[in-house]
Amino acid sequence: MYHPGIALHPGVGPATDGTSAADTLLFQRCQWCGTAMYQRLLCPVCAGSDLRTEASAGTGIVRHSTVIHRNTPAARNVSLVEMAEGFTVRGRVMGPLVGIHSGDRVRLATAQDPVRREPVFQMVDEPFRSWS
Repeated sequence: MYHPGIALHPGVGPATDGTSAADTLLFQRCQWCGTAMYQRLLCPVCAGSDLRTEASAGTGIVRHSTVIHRNTPAARNVSLVEMAEGFTVRGRVMGPLVGIHSGDRVRLATAQDPVRREPVFQMVDEPFRSWS
């Protein structure tokens, strides 16, 4: 059953500002304590179930990044990105695998990768290359 205002996929939803749905990252905010979270059923702070869906601005900071070599023909990165709204999301950052570090600023490229079904980010600042 479809309900207006409720996303069919918890992290992706219809955009209201003219962008496509793939460019909008949705998250939940607890109505009771104000905690922001990504794809949760209950608030991790107060265990409240009254969660409001909001659209993220799409900017964040890489908190952790690692390179994965298993179950894939090519190496890929998996990063934890802390979004400006205060929630953390797992996704992929486009760019050179060795050039992605904690503290790098990123912005959302697409809210749902077609293969892995996770957000994809791109670097805001070009990585510093001292040996070029």
